[in-house]
Amino acid sequence: MNSDSDREKILRHVLDRWKAGVDAHEPQQIAALFTEDAIFQGLHPYSVGRPGVAAYYDSQPPGLTAAYRILETRAPAEDLVLGYLAVGFSFTDRPTLHVSLSVLVKRTEEGWHISHYQVSRLD
Repeated sequence: MNSDSDREKILRHVLDRWKAGVDAHEPQQIAALFTEDAIFQGLHPYSVGRPGVAAYYDSQPPGLTAAYRILETRAPAEDLVLGYLAVGFSFTDRPTLHVSLSVLVKRTEEGWHISHYQVSRLD
């Protein structure tokens, strides 16, 4: 996991499933991609754990879709990958919302899961 391509492959494995869950409006599917104790910060107050992730995505409007681009990756430890991304959330009734997203994915016994998720609007 020393190269950018290795880290990107790990991130894409998780984030492609996250995107599929967002696009299909499947909050439980999205929440399953997070660790049990994940810190989650969308554009609402933060939560800890999968129930908060599911509630956040359940509150999103139908038709919401996500497109992401990985900008930077790092491996702060052997079982961690940090990603910094540009994300566009598209809606059916308003302009696309462009945000920056930092995720920390962690290797668990079940595979790679998101343990930290932080969205920022840089207006």
